[in-house]
Amino acid sequence: MNITILGATGMVGSRLVTEAVTRGHRVTAAARRPDTYPDAAVTPAAVDVSAPEQLDAALRGADADADAAILAIRAAPGHEQTIAPLTAAVLDATARAGARLLVIGGAGPLRSPRNPAVSVVDDPRFVPPAWRAIADASTAQLHTCAQHANPRWVYLSPPSILEPGPRAGTYRRGTTDTDSASRISVEDLAVAALDEIEQPGSDRHFTVARHLAAHLDG
Repeated sequence: MNITILGATGMVGSRLVTEAVTRGHRVTAAARRPDTYPDAAVTPAAVDVSAPEQLDAALRGADADADAAILAIRAAPGHEQTIAPLTAAVLDATARAGARLLVIGGAGPLRSPRNPAVSVVDDPRFVPPAWRAIADASTAQLHTCAQHANPRWVYLSPPSILEPGPRAGTYRRGTTDTDSASRISVEDLAVAALDEIEQPGSDRHFTVARHLAAHLDG
């Protein structure tokens, strides 16, 4: 499969590249300042997500058009409001290319486990003031997907705690539930993302967390 990863040099994007190549996929690793890769299955691409012509080129790929794209970009502090319009630009581009899109978003739009009528972004027990801007941005990002004419998208919300760690290769998958102890390694988030690319589920918005057995082990 040909997969374009947008934001390929970030904490999440770099793990997505590794996981995709390990599974035998061909990857266009797109970023403003792309890395170099020793693996011939990875083609680096300099891409500004706000530039439609650069997005189109990245989705064409070196050898064949992309079958799917993964958006894994993050905004710099103070620029969180750019995420929604950039996501709309990527939805436009994937529609032109005929590629499916998986958006690695944020936890803000998940439902609060203590009050399912309230989003996590509106529950101060989960989102303190310092995190409010990025949580609001992820909520706006999901809304942008839901309102867009391109229907070929899925939104993956990481759990409350996402950090580098071991690749267990297992995880729990849910829809809109989380809790303050939910966590997953970035490596296993990449596993879940590539599983979704290879075998799409029925949920347009889902989350994943560390498997209970892994939690008990440490």
